[in-house]
Amino acid sequence: MVELSLEYWNKLSSQFILMSVFLGGFSIALTANLLISKSETRLLNIILKLATTSSAGFLTTVFAMTNILMRTTDGYPGAIAESGLNTPRIIGFLGYIVGVFSLLTIIGLSGWTKSKGTGIFTTVVSVITLIFFLISAVS
Repeated sequence: MVELSLEYWNKLSSQFILMSVFLGGFSIALTANLLISKSETRLLNIILKLATTSSAGFLTTVFAMTNILMRTTDGYPGAIAESGLNTPRIIGFLGYIVGVFSLLTIIGLSGWTKSKGTGIFTTVVSVITLIFFLISAVS
């Protein structure tokens, strides 16, 4: 496995923070809207739980990656070894994956609140997006 430099981890964590803040904000806004909604259907409750899970995943990523960003910035007062980044790195990646998968599931389920046709469309779009996400993450 290739060891990544601390400078690279600094830039990478910065990018994860940016993406997670944006997507987490979207998830939190969705959660807030569903909480004040008057509808009480089973599907909307599932979407609310997924939005909450997505928000928590992205917030976890922001906190974990901020830890990495701070520790890899010039002038950090403590000694840092790459192995010291393992815990926040794992927590940050897991949070990001949970957030993305939850958000894609929300996209897939959202159309089913309107009609069967819209549900099929949003499910297909969500699955295609998941495939592209996995391809881009692996390659």
